[in-house]
Amino acid sequence: MMDSSKGAFSLRSRTKPSTSEKPASPRKAAVAKLVPPTQADGDDADDKQRAGGVQSLGRAFSILEEVARHREGIGLAELSKLVGLHNSTTFHLAKTLVSLGYLRQEKDNKRYRIGRPLFALAASALDEIEMVNVATPVLEALSRETSESSHFAVRMGDAVIVIARTSGPGAFQLTDRVGVVRPAHCTALGKIILASLRPEQLKRFLDRAELKPSTPKSITDAGVLMREIAEVQRTGVAFDDGEFNPEVRCVAVPVLDFTGQVIGALGISGPIWRLSNQALHASAQVVQVAANRLSAEFGAKTTASKPAAKKV
Repeated sequence: MMDSSKGAFSLRSRTKPSTSEKPASPRKAAVAKLVPPTQADGDDADDKQRAGGVQSLGRAFSILEEVARHREGIGLAELSKLVGLHNSTTFHLAKTLVSLGYLRQEKDNKRYRIGRPLFALAASALDEIEMVNVATPVLEALSRETSESSHFAVRMGDAVIVIARTSGPGAFQLTDRVGVVRPAHCTALGKIILASLRPEQLKRFLDRAELKPSTPKSITDAGVLMREIAEVQRTGVAFDDGEFNPEVRCVAVPVLDFTGQVIGALGISGPIWRLSNQALHASAQVVQVAANRLSAEFGAKTTASKPAAKKV
């Protein structure tokens, strides 16, 4: 979404750079040609003002680009160095961006990070690669906390596809690869997606889908599945007790975007001998916290515990 070049993006007028700023990089020099030269005539005050505005805008985008490249955050001194501006100039521009919400500054270490409104602007063009980049750190933290495999899946027709996964630190981790397609009716991830459908969408799914059993525990009756989905909509949590793989239990919750819609499902899975039903239900809150964090990263203003909060 952001330009990956090393040079900072800045628009400058063709005046001699001040001693407080570093010489322009080749990219800055090239872009500076877009800025009209400053005229000496007093009648050109408007042109000067416009040129200054374009320069500030370019500097602001330069700051946004650099902050976006540093997912762990970046301090003022390093940011100033990378964009080639004096600390005070960078500080005032960053302060404005923070006030607008496009940057946020962490209270403990004062490092700058991208704000949610900027992510929301780009969310409509969000592709699976970006979703994976955003989801993976959340999954990694969840796997460390639960010691189980973590998954993030999205809808693909009448099924779900796992687009990101991480393994826990313990032995005997599941070996599902990224890109696997799973049936919606007998997986926790899939039930979350089904619970987010509008009533007419769910009805069409039931009319055309073959509820084939994967294990003896798989739900194959439409009426039973409807009751299961209603429970998922009520609680906001879905479970899979050996319904897809007889040796595996799973729990999943919804992930929302900036519009409040369910865009995916996040969950953990583990072997039945290690992840008892009691442990599975106890893990639901931890998974929900992770999903709330991921929803916030996708621009959700508030996180909901029920996937039916807003139908897709």
